[in-house]
Amino acid sequence: MAALHDWLARHADTLDQAEALADEVMPALAAHGCFRAGVPEAMGGSGGDVRDAILGIADIARHSLTAAFVYWGQRSFIEYLLQSPNAALREKLLPALLDGALAGATGLSNAMKFLSGMEPLQISALPDHDGWTLDGKLAWITNLRPQRFVAAAAVAPVNDAPPAIVMFDSSAAGVHRSDNLQLIALRGSHTAAVRLEQVAVPASNIISADAPNWLPRVRPAFLGMQCGMSIGLAQASLEAAARAAGAATGRGQLADDIATAQEALAQHTAQLLDGVASGRFVAEAPAMFRLRIGLAGIVRDAVTLELHAKGGHAYLEAQQDGFARRLRESAFIPVITPSITQLQAALAKHAGGSR
Repeated sequence: MAALHDWLARHADTLDQAEALADEVMPALAAHGCFRAGVPEAMGGSGGDVRDAILGIADIARHSLTAAFVYWGQRSFIEYLLQSPNAALREKLLPALLDGALAGATGLSNAMKFLSGMEPLQISALPDHDGWTLDGKLAWITNLRPQRFVAAAAVAPVNDAPPAIVMFDSSAAGVHRSDNLQLIALRGSHTAAVRLEQVAVPASNIISADAPNWLPRVRPAFLGMQCGMSIGLAQASLEAAARAAGAATGRGQLADDIATAQEALAQHTAQLLDGVASGRFVAEAPAMFRLRIGLAGIVRDAVTLELHAKGGHAYLEAQQDGFARRLRESAFIPVITPSITQLQAALAKHAGGSR
């Protein structure tokens, strides 16, 4: 992985602030086997479980949150196929997804909010023979490579059938991709909006016909891999803070605060991995929500500690050593869907309902 780390270190700022290298991120990750982490060997993966993917995303986020965001999007779509009863769709798409020839986009942020009662589904589905015709919009999806992508989406049937999870292909008639969103960071992640107009989805593209029962089972992987981004970014800022505090006169008093943050990060990471592995988070979603909120707080503290340790040097372009990028990246952590505000609202609703 050293070669990948070196490539990311050289291009992290470009990936964050420009689209010039957007097409190169996924092939670079695939070339080092990133998308195979946690995928059964019998299916072309490197074995292990989703914890390996979480730690893999964290490792990449230490060097570039843009690349980690792409990793999360691709690996999340792969996870949907792994947990889908549609074996034929999995066998059809998985090889190209694992080797980076095909981009996969999660598209289920709206679905995760729907599951927690935060918002309605944004795509309607009209029965069409044995499949559906889709209409609607997804306002924010990453890893939408313009050449071709496949994406997952939750759809609301108009015939009172249960919401379903389907796959649509960018090559299908009626799929309209916007230009890349003009973000303040992560510009190399091919993040855009998608509008669906009378898009035909055959039964062979249905990931799950029963979203309300399927989504809770896949949510721990979805959120767990998302948390990997927080873990890696916090690690990077705390490492930078420790180096700066150790080298600067008069800032040694920060050592205890940095060590406390590092211990909190280690504890949150261990709890996350344990909960995902045991399956506890399937039934205990609030516990996972609290971990996600806690990790976002650690990211905030880590970047603040890095600023305090570097002092004015953080504002000198020649000396800030990635701080400005990590500061921008950290601003994304609280707003990635489901956002911290949305998770807090879901926890409040759950607490009210349990009384």
